[in-house]
Amino acid sequence: MANTYRNGAQKGAVKVDRPLSWNSNTKSSSFSLKSKPSVPVSNSSGLRRSSTGSLGNSSAAAKDDAGVLGRVRVAVRLRPRNAEELVTDADFADCVELQPELKRLKLRRNNWDSDTYEFDEVLTEFASQKRVYEVVAKPVVESVLEGYNGTVMAYGQTGTGKTYTLGRLGDEDTAARGIMVRALEDIIAETSPETDSISVSYLQLYMETIQDLLDPTNDNIAIMEDPKTGDVSLPGATVVEVRDHQTSVELLQLGEAHRFAANTKLNTESSRSHAILMVHVKRSIKERDSAFSSENGKTSHMAKTLKPPIIRKAKLVVVDLAGSERIDKSGSEGHALEEAKSINLSLSALGKCINALAENSAHVPVRDSKLTRLLRDSFGGTARTSLIITVGPSPRHRGETASTIMFGQRAMKVENMLKLKEEFDYKSLSRRLDIQLDKLIAEHERQQKAFRDEVERNAAEAQKRIAEAERNYADALEKERLKYQKDYMESIKKLEEQWIINQGKQGNERVKVEREDDSFYKTSSREAAVPVSEEVTDVKILLQNETLLREAAEEEVNNLKNQVAQWKRLEAACNCEILKLRKMLEDETCQKTKLEEEIAILQSQLLQISFEADETRRKLDRNGTAKGPGSLDSLISRVQHQQPKDSGDGEKASIAKLFEQVGLQKILSLLEAEDADVRIHAVKVVANLAAEETNQEKIVEAGGLTSLLTLLSSSEDETIHRVAAGAIANLAMNETNQELIMVQGGIRLLSTTAGKAEDPQTLRMVAGAIANLCGNDKLQMKLRGEGGIKALLGMVRCRHPDVLAQVARGIANFAKCESRASAQGTKIGRSLLIDDGALPWIVQNANNDVSPIRRHIELALCHLAQHEVNAKDMISGGALWELVRISRDCSREDIRTLAYRTLTSSPTFQAELKRLRIDYG
Repeated sequence: MANTYRNGAQKGAVKVDRPLSWNSNTKSSSFSLKSKPSVPVSNSSGLRRSSTGSLGNSSAAAKDDAGVLGRVRVAVRLRPRNAEELVTDADFADCVELQPELKRLKLRRNNWDSDTYEFDEVLTEFASQKRVYEVVAKPVVESVLEGYNGTVMAYGQTGTGKTYTLGRLGDEDTAARGIMVRALEDIIAETSPETDSISVSYLQLYMETIQDLLDPTNDNIAIMEDPKTGDVSLPGATVVEVRDHQTSVELLQLGEAHRFAANTKLNTESSRSHAILMVHVKRSIKERDSAFSSENGKTSHMAKTLKPPIIRKAKLVVVDLAGSERIDKSGSEGHALEEAKSINLSLSALGKCINALAENSAHVPVRDSKLTRLLRDSFGGTARTSLIITVGPSPRHRGETASTIMFGQRAMKVENMLKLKEEFDYKSLSRRLDIQLDKLIAEHERQQKAFRDEVERNAAEAQKRIAEAERNYADALEKERLKYQKDYMESIKKLEEQWIINQGKQGNERVKVEREDDSFYKTSSREAAVPVSEEVTDVKILLQNETLLREAAEEEVNNLKNQVAQWKRLEAACNCEILKLRKMLEDETCQKTKLEEEIAILQSQLLQISFEADETRRKLDRNGTAKGPGSLDSLISRVQHQQPKDSGDGEKASIAKLFEQVGLQKILSLLEAEDADVRIHAVKVVANLAAEETNQEKIVEAGGLTSLLTLLSSSEDETIHRVAAGAIANLAMNETNQELIMVQGGIRLLSTTAGKAEDPQTLRMVAGAIANLCGNDKLQMKLRGEGGIKALLGMVRCRHPDVLAQVARGIANFAKCESRASAQGTKIGRSLLIDDGALPWIVQNANNDVSPIRRHIELALCHLAQHEVNAKDMISGGALWELVRISRDCSREDIRTLAYRTLTSSPTFQAELKRLRIDYG
């Protein structure tokens, strides 16, 4: 059988119309998670907070001891019957019955016995894709947004709806979108492209080979493990960063087109590989500033600069496992047979690992398969894991359904240690410091250049002013000299003239005049020099000011250089401190490992001591010590502590062990104890014993039935009523016990209990007991005479579906007995059900939405219609139209055939149909 991709093309024939640019280091887009406020985590020491876990007992030590214990959550989803099952299994009831309000699933062994299992969530065939996502995957997605790893996985038989649940893209109907599309949509909606990033890888595990669904040529990807932490990575896988929902949908469409699928008898598009979607989320976390503060109480600029940003890294893994299948049912042959073998081997390896983890085994065979290696963090590791198991209703596949249910039950016992992966972004801090340093250097160079330009400008201006002052001084000096020289010459001329006149008289005066002229010349020179000296002094002052400014600028530059050096020293000191703290963490991890070993030894010793104590107690009991005054108290204590802690086989084993050790008579004697709690626990034990057919005869012979009926009449406790009625319902499945119940007034007691009870579960148990009694042909008149039918119809006041289903079953059993008596030739009148007014309720619920109610009511109508005396009442009550509908539209062929045969064989019905001009028969 040839393998094909999802789009129907053969391998190697896929053509990508829209090229996408991606590689392992793609940085074209990023986005940020705006998640709900996460749990505050102290990280003031600057350590990288990360941890790794494994599916097995990994030898790598965790980097951080802080963690939250989280059990693997398991949900079960029931697929509705398909077209083939509606035809082939029409005569058989579903092998699975769901009780979503109690989160329980019943797997039928036969028509009267079933096993009950409890899950975290139970999803019916009517559950929407949105409901499935919110219950199964949304809590995991929210954890991923808060920084925890998460896994969502689907497991089940081929054709039960795993790929529909996880990988449905919803191109035509958005309501049909699966978990993958909705998870990516929520993550994108809660992120910001400015600060966060998301990257996606899409792989398939086919025949123990990891292939890239985003790049089909990359068909042999190796698994790498970190020897220190044990983290598993796929460095060869294609990683694409996304920023919008449309891109993510296109990636899923591309990957889905490359996935292997084949046509088998169980599924026309059976997945032949395990699909693994990995979504890596990287978020930046805004925290308050650290304690670096200045003296005035405000956060300093240095503290803000040196505070590294915190980032949280998380990974969401969505795993669509290939379905398990039996070769004889799937019809696989040739290459498809080899694919099925590989799928079953990897699923078997996964089941072995989960068994080992559930049983706390010392060895977990995680390396038996690549699938278990890839999922080592999902089971027993650090991821929050949610598993959805898918089952079908067909009784032909009961074995596969039971195997799937037990896989889910074992997975619920696996506990993971959820750890936050948080670290400082030192690269971002380094880039920020480099940018700041470049800005400081550029500012310093700019200031230096401005200072040099200012000094040069001031020097040029001063030189210009000096030259101008010198020129002005020289010009003024020359003018004064010429003026004084001219005056001197004129004075000389006058003096010569005077001397000529007064040569003799003025000799001494001439000398005096010359001295005065010389003194006058010197004084004028000093006065002219005064303004020039003042300008030179101003220039010198300006030069001194500029020199001081330059020295201040140089001092500021030196201060900045010292600050940069101090920052570098502080960074080196922080790195040293980080190394010391990491060393301390490693030492504490070693110490923790030693303590865990000591705790394991002490636990082993405690188990040994407990075992020896039990052996000693049993020996003392065999020697007769239990026959003393404390025997009854010991028995009461053992019954009180017999609380069922686990559902299923574990509870039955513990009840059977108590039955063997204590004895039935002693347990029944506690039904009359004065302590109400003792009576409650004792009646629960009796009810569990009555569920086994092998114990019922012993219980009745020992007087257990009488004790249970006495409790119904004497006790006022609602719990005792509920459990006792359930035990009586189990005993009423035997015909001999039914007669004993009637003889001892059981119907009256059950009817009285039904009239008083308000709890739906109590009413369900009472209705179940009466419904079993309704199936006995010999007891019908007495059952009706003692008010059994009235009590059964009175319980419809509780509109709970389970109660109504038991009422409908009782009515169907009663009508069947009447029909059987009529067929055997017994002459009877109108149906007692019609006399007691049951017909309106039967007609009203003939098309009830709940399938068990509708199926029983349809059977009741068909059996009532087989007796001709009831025909007129049924026509007047509107039952004829329901019979016509059942004969045409009923999903079960046997009921449809019975309705058609009844309509065609009844003259009264035929006459009415003819009157209404309905051609039938």
